[in-house]
Amino acid sequence: MQIRALASADHAAALALWEAAGLTRPWNDAGADLRRALQGPESTVLGGYLDGAGLVATAMVGHDGHRGWVYYLAVDPAHRRRGFGRHMMAACEDWVHRHGIPKIQLMVRRDNVGALGFYEGLGYEVSDVTVLGRRLRLGEQVPATESGQGQHPEDDRDGTQPDERGPGEGVRR
Repeated sequence: MQIRALASADHAAALALWEAAGLTRPWNDAGADLRRALQGPESTVLGGYLDGAGLVATAMVGHDGHRGWVYYLAVDPAHRRRGFGRHMMAACEDWVHRHGIPKIQLMVRRDNVGALGFYEGLGYEVSDVTVLGRRLRLGEQVPATESGQGQHPEDDRDGTQPDERGPGEGVRR
């Protein structure tokens, strides 16, 4: 398998591969993720190519200046169990290393036991952190609170103001 930057002609094939691998979610625009990753020097999408078969694997890799991240590691179901996922991860690690970043991370859904076992087999360990997230509405102004911090109106559904919450009290949903 040859690994190189994803060819523009293969964007649709990459999206189809992500769908076939179960990596996409209806609330997430995978096409927009792909375009953003290819726009800047801090990220790319790698493609794994086989003669006669074309694109058989992908991995989105990038960094935030502190750590590397891997997303959308996918291997065509017809080409699994041949070491292609391992080769794609090695290429991601090499990309991150060449960019001078000292560590690499990825996120795996808790119920994806097969992926967890795959990454543990490569030497990845579960980190003692909790990932917090918030969906932003692109193009929408986020109003500033009196303290100057941004807060979206829906984050105050319980009727309390941020300064009325006690330590450790988040927004109740």
